[in-house]
Amino acid sequence: MKTIPFGTGTAPAVIAGMMRIPDKTDAEVRELYDTARSSGIDFFDHADIYGGAMHVCEDRFAAALQLSSAEREEIVLQTKCGIVPSQQMFDFSYEHIMNQVDGSLKALRTSYIDVLLLHRPDALVEPDEVARAFDELQTAGKVRAFGVSNHTPRQIDLLRTAVTQPLVANQLQLSITHSPIIAQGLAANMAGEEQSVVRDGGGIVEYCRINGITVQAWSPYQAGFFDGVFLGNPDYAELNAVIDRLAAKYGATPTAIATAWITRHPAHMQVVLGTTTPQRVADAAAGADIELTRAEWYELFRIGGHIVP
Repeated sequence: MKTIPFGTGTAPAVIAGMMRIPDKTDAEVRELYDTARSSGIDFFDHADIYGGAMHVCEDRFAAALQLSSAEREEIVLQTKCGIVPSQQMFDFSYEHIMNQVDGSLKALRTSYIDVLLLHRPDALVEPDEVARAFDELQTAGKVRAFGVSNHTPRQIDLLRTAVTQPLVANQLQLSITHSPIIAQGLAANMAGEEQSVVRDGGGIVEYCRINGITVQAWSPYQAGFFDGVFLGNPDYAELNAVIDRLAAKYGATPTAIATAWITRHPAHMQVVLGTTTPQRVADAAAGADIELTRAEWYELFRIGGHIVP
């Protein structure tokens, strides 16, 4: 599977999200992990809140796999912090970041996190506190790289007034049918068109490209904001017909084509999987190697419900 630039190195174009593993057996988690590894995916995405309580999925992952130190060195573990579900708030304070990282390290049975993302913007963020936490975590060897999730350009710029480490990733929702971060730019200045409404502070994809920040696309097969998948969905019959035609052309699955639409973008995005079905992981990984033509990319974009003026 192809790799993309990531920080000072490279990473796979598809990464395995671990949000849905809390009820999986050790054998099922290991099968999912092994399939990912054999498909070229050595990058595993977590968050402290995944699993319904703090650190549940991180703990399930580590308990099931019991990785040796050598195997741990072979993979990338990414996790996130900043959401406090019990209080329905966000918290980027120094104390919260430090406490949550320590909790993630313990749950993951590791001495370091490869990538730490700030999970959804905190309206009360103090950049100096974030910078203090990042500096201490980096110096202590607890975190090797930092990034954000669901942040706008100006929110990233605000963090960068104090944070000195490069922010290497921004995890954003993106699929063929849910792509305002791409679609709004194509309808710029078209008064009266819903697609022209700026929802991310303006040009987040371009901002990330300019600043060397990898866009990580979450919910890559979701129709909208947690509205269910579009693949095989009769409400998206015309789109699925096009996807099926392209799947036949490339000898691939619909999952692969939906993945290829994202990885075709020149921003060198990563697709964040949420599936716990090993075959879908393999299908998605195969999709990253499919190079859709420009005409095919735009056809999917149009049939997905977007304006190409």
